[in-house]
Amino acid sequence: MTMKKTLTLAGSDSSGGAGIAADLKTFQELNVYGMTALTSIVSMNPQGWNHHVTPIDVEVVEKQLDTILSVGVDAMKSGMLGSVEIINLGAKKIDEFNIKQYVLDPVMVCKGDDEVLQPENTDAMREELLPRSLVTTPNLFEAAQLAKTSPIKTLEQMKDAAVKIHELGAKNVVIKGGKDLDHDKAIDLFYDGNRFELLESDKINTTYNHGAGCTFAAAITANLAHGKDVLEAVKTAKSFVTSAIANGWKLNEYVGPVMHGAYNRIDSTKVEMSSI
Repeated sequence: MTMKKTLTLAGSDSSGGAGIAADLKTFQELNVYGMTALTSIVSMNPQGWNHHVTPIDVEVVEKQLDTILSVGVDAMKSGMLGSVEIINLGAKKIDEFNIKQYVLDPVMVCKGDDEVLQPENTDAMREELLPRSLVTTPNLFEAAQLAKTSPIKTLEQMKDAAVKIHELGAKNVVIKGGKDLDHDKAIDLFYDGNRFELLESDKINTTYNHGAGCTFAAAITANLAHGKDVLEAVKTAKSFVTSAIANGWKLNEYVGPVMHGAYNRIDSTKVEMSSI
């Protein structure tokens, strides 16, 4: 028996809902062998649930990557990277090992809706990782930061940002609108430089969506490793994460994670796709 192999370069969420925990659960559900290079450890204060991020030394991150890449991978994703040095290291290893199927989830540590705590990281992602990505999966806030636009409120603004991000080098752009736009569906926008595709599913009224972004990018990565074309990989990943959100559950008074096993065990949500 052989399995497709995937790599996640990301942080550890100690509560288990996001980061490498979400990635590995998703990889397992989608039948790929997941390997992890840890960039940081995120812990939470039990009183208030404020986050504390402990970075991993860049030399340790490189040793992890060399271990994994010596084995070989069919696809790779990155999440929380934490520093310009680790972003540059990721770009270096993508080139050194000729990784073609790379999914960039441009996680940004931010305060509120309009301030990035480490803007130099966003600049480095824009310059070093976007041009190397087969797919990037920003949310509305991240897309506006990458494209250097005003906050995104409409579908037309999503399209404008997608074009700008594609021009920066990302081969395929998926902007996650979710339920945050004034639209009767939860929408994501796909753009490959030639066409826009709108991916729609029913809105889900829940706050139990911790880890949804990580899960979506990891599902795309797994689908690419299995040989799906990019748009089909994205569409199937949206179905996977929508099912996970629909079956999210309460972990404690502060957070509720998505249910990674829902797509295979409970329901596989229908996603509609249309050209616009």
